[in-house]
Amino acid sequence: MNRLYPAALILSLLTIAPAIGCHHAEANSASAESQQFKSYPLHGRIVSTNPATGEVTIDHHAIPGFMEAMTMPYKLRDNRIISELHPGDIVNADVLVSQTADAAVFVDHFVVVGQAKPDYRPAVQYHVPETGDQVPDFRLVNEDGKPIHLTQFHGKALLLTFIYTKCPLPDFCPRVTHDFAVIEKSLAASPSLYGKTHLLCASFDPEGDTPARLKSYGETYMGSMAPKAFSHWDFAVSSKKELQPMAEWFDIGLTNEADGTITHTLSTTLIGPDGKVVRFYPGNDWTPEQVLSDVAKLYPNG
Repeated sequence: MNRLYPAALILSLLTIAPAIGCHHAEANSASAESQQFKSYPLHGRIVSTNPATGEVTIDHHAIPGFMEAMTMPYKLRDNRIISELHPGDIVNADVLVSQTADAAVFVDHFVVVGQAKPDYRPAVQYHVPETGDQVPDFRLVNEDGKPIHLTQFHGKALLLTFIYTKCPLPDFCPRVTHDFAVIEKSLAASPSLYGKTHLLCASFDPEGDTPARLKSYGETYMGSMAPKAFSHWDFAVSSKKELQPMAEWFDIGLTNEADGTITHTLSTTLIGPDGKVVRFYPGNDWTPEQVLSDVAKLYPNG
């Protein structure tokens, strides 16, 4: 069953959130950008909010690979969003663990799943892809300036992620694109799987990511594979009109910042040959090995 998630409170939280949301904060940006984070999905209930300290206490479920179920406070970067979080709200968020020596823990990218405050009416409904969901036929333009659309890949397993070429943070778009390059190389080593798969990096920056820029960006990651790889791995951008419906369907929160950067969440989806969701990978916690294993399961005979 599809789930419509009310309004992503995709808000930059906590002191070092700029390293998490692909934008620069007014304070502490220099130290923040040098940090990298591992992301874990959180699901829980808002217990209380404290506007004086800018903290939100969350009673959350177990976070696989990180911690057991727990109730604990998290400090918000922007105190102004506390008015959007209400005790009793059921939320999804990302727990981010700094990969520096201090191993600091933060939360970011709130999505209100269940509203405790009945008069709260979000402007946008976000869909979180679930196994079996039929993917709409979104349209884009690829690195060669040619129109493409998702249903043209029916009959193959399509791995789709979202990036933009100016993303300044190594743990977001660059990391995901690098992982796609690893997947591309591994699939190329298996001719039977290579012919049954396709990769697509979709940009959500129609203003800046022209086909020529996307091609140059792709070549940076493809290296010597580029001449062959572009037939198997597209870099494409949607139109402004198509962008918002596609972002909402794939659970991507986008905010255009004054300095030209884009605050965004991460969204990667494996779509089966029938055009239906096989697996959704939120955040950046997935690995190429995990995805390759999921692709191989679609073709047990190679």
